[in-house]
Parts: sequence; structure tokens; C-alpha cells
Amino acid sequence: MPVILPKELTGAELQSMLKSNVNFKSLGGMRVEGLKLSEEDIKWWRDAKIGMFIHWGLYSLLGQGEWVRYNEKLPYCSYESLKNEFDPVDFSTDSWMDIARSLGANYCVMVTRHHDGFSLWDSPASYRGFTSVNSAAKRDFVKEFTRSCRKYSMKCGYYYSPMDWRFPGYFDPVGLSGNAELMKRQCYGQVEELMTQYGVPDILWYDGGWLAHKGSDTSSAWFWEPDKLNKMVRSHAPKIVINPRSGWEGDFYCDEGSSVISGGIITVPWEKNLCLCSGASWGWMENDPVQELDWLIRMLVNVIGRDGNILWNIAPDKNGRLSENVKNRIKEFGDWIRQHREAIYGTRGGPIEPVDDVFVTTFRENDVFLFVLDKVRFSKNVVSGLPGNVLSVTTLDGKPLAYTSGEGIKIDLQHLPDDVVPVIRISLDAEIKPVSSQVYFTARQ
Repeated sequence: MPVILPKELTGAELQSMLKSNVNFKSLGGMRVEGLKLSEEDIKWWRDAKIGMFIHWGLYSLLGQGEWVRYNEKLPYCSYESLKNEFDPVDFSTDSWMDIARSLGANYCVMVTRHHDGFSLWDSPASYRGFTSVNSAAKRDFVKEFTRSCRKYSMKCGYYYSPMDWRFPGYFDPVGLSGNAELMKRQCYGQVEELMTQYGVPDILWYDGGWLAHKGSDTSSAWFWEPDKLNKMVRSHAPKIVINPRSGWEGDFYCDEGSSVISGGIITVPWEKNLCLCSGASWGWMENDPVQELDWLIRMLVNVIGRDGNILWNIAPDKNGRLSENVKNRIKEFGDWIRQHREAIYGTRGGPIEPVDDVFVTTFRENDVFLFVLDKVRFSKNVVSGLPGNVLSVTTLDGKPLAYTSGEGIKIDLQHLPDDVVPVIRISLDAEIKPVSSQVYFTARQ
């Protein structure tokens, strides 16, 4: 497979092409002929819409987030000794699946090893055996998590960070090239373990390909050789869905953080990654406030209306648990999802371009689902650009709504249910096709 080196778009050029405020991580990653999945192979992921991210590890003992070791400049030995305290009480990964179901998630991504180097599985490739099996817990949590995913029919994803703060070569990969090579060897060995020890996972989610906390995942591709790394992954898991954070372009793009999404439909596979709580940290912080229900619903709607997925992060405490406040908010959110599931799962964004803070649409076959974000402003709008003749306009449960047609349709909202974001079904006389994909970057040989 020939490698195609990227030419990354930046600034106004990129912004113009995206027509959105998204900030994709690792745009311009290495392109490798034949490595990227087809639309057919990734369809299940696009249909799933909602995933649950789980940041949990040794750092959860301290309650200061997943970057605590680096931020607080904790000595290696004192941080490593925390493994002797890492022993969650009365904990089963099945409890995470209950939360994922409550959230409305169809896939879960577990942090198997973060930048601190502590691996949550029995990893022979781990440098100095820094693993949960060699901790007080003496447990392989990746094995347990994978079994729970399969038991609950949840698609299974592994987060993996190639970088590791324990290696001085990470901070000086040229001057300490031999040490950096040890870190790279650990990465390849551990990724292969994750692909082979527990059956084939469904998602591989990289993070932290940048070196010395500088540059980006793509600028460090010379070191990690992501073409070689991901060819190895494909040799074991040909259809696994891979994100772009290794320096290879990946099967989908990532927008990270809680910034509100605006702009047009994004016609490539993409995922919004953000926290259910404040977003001050991905790892557990005591008394971290959970987001308001209205905000969570509107964020989801704004993402799926632009043809994206959403990956909600939870941060369990040292015993793998969430606070009652977080669990209650998850249940409220999940209840709303279940009431509107027909307009969410198995849909695509569009066919009508979103109007920021007013409405977005999704569709399946010949039905358009219109999410009303602002009733007052929407009532002044005419919905135009429908790719077919209107057969009916109803609430999601089938109650007719009055409308008039001309250059578009104007919908009477008088009998629309009182809801955080009410949904209108518009049935057409023709099946709707997705907007054709655009290319957001060019390449040079």
C-alpha cells in the first residue's frame, strides 16, 4: 500500500471548507491506500450515534484528573506506588454497561492506558510491568470490560495513548532516541495485545501521538510510523473503526471539548468528544458539576443534525462509581433519548442545512425529523429545500400538524408538544439520499 503524505489545510481555507466551528483533531493525517474503511463498513458506527467514554485509572485515586502526575510533577516512584492502593471495592464493569444503556449509548470506549503508563490489562509489553494485574487489585479490567460489552451487546472500544511520561525519550525523542524507541516498542506491543488477547474489538481510539507536548499527532508521524502501526492493527482486526489520533487520517474525525457546534452539515464521519460534567478534566474530580439536561440535549441535537456521533465521557471514582447526581442526569437524558429514538438512531444529518439555534434535521428513508431549538424564531421560518413532495407533517407520535406550502412549507406549531427540543416528522414521497462527501484536505505524493 503506497503511503500518501498529507498537505494539511489550515486557517481560513479549512474554515471555509468546513463551514462550521468544529476543530477537528489531526486533520491532514497520513493517508494510506486501502487502509481506510468503506462507508458500508462504518455504517454501523454512524447508525449508533451515541457512545460512552470511560476515563478511569490510577489517577482516579487522587481525584485531580488524568493529568495529575504531570501537572503536579509527582515523582515517578511515589506515583507508581499508588498501584498498591488501586483496588476498587465491590466493583464490576457490568455497572458501566447499565450506565451506558441508561445513557442511550450503543458503544463504549474504555481508557486502557493513559499518558501515565498504567495499563488496565495483563500486558507483557508494559515497561516494568506497570499494570492493574500487578496492582493491589490483581485484575485485568480490559478483559472484564470486554466481557461486559459482549454480555450487554454493546460495541467495544479501546482508548490507547502511545505516549508515556515515564520515558525521558518522550520529551527528547531525538537526543534520547534509544529511550524513545523503547516507548515506541511498548506502543506496538501493547496495541497488538489489545487486538489479539480478548477477541476483536470494534473501535480503536488513539490519543497523544504528539511528542514532547509539542506539535500534533500528524507532526509526530515520522516517529510513530502510523501506516505501519495501523497495518498491523488491520491484520488482526480488518473492520475495526479507528480514530485519527495516531497520525494516520483514520476512519472518522474528532472534535474535542464542550464548545457548541454551529454551521452546516459535515459530510464525512465525525464524532464530538466531551464530558457529561464540567469538562475541567476527563478523569474524576470530586464534586465536578454535571451539565444541565437542556444543554446535553441541545448538544446532541446539534451534533446529529450535522451528521455526527457523540461520545459522552464519564469519570468514575477510585471504586469505579459515579455520583448519584451524575447517574440521575444520565437517566433523565436517556429517558429523552428513548422518547425520541426514532429521530436519532439509524439516521443521517440533513437533508436541510441547519439554522443555528433555530432548527436542525435528520432523516431516514423518506422521513425528515425536524428538531425545533427555538419555537419563536422557527415560527418565522419557511422550511425549504425538501427533496420531494410533502405527504404529511406530524408530531413524532403521529398527531397531524397544520402547514401551508409554497416555495417551502410553513408549519403551525400550536399543537407541538411542550418539550426541551420538540421533533416534527415530515414524510416525503421519495427516499432521501445523504449529501455527497466532500474532501477536507488535499494530498501530495
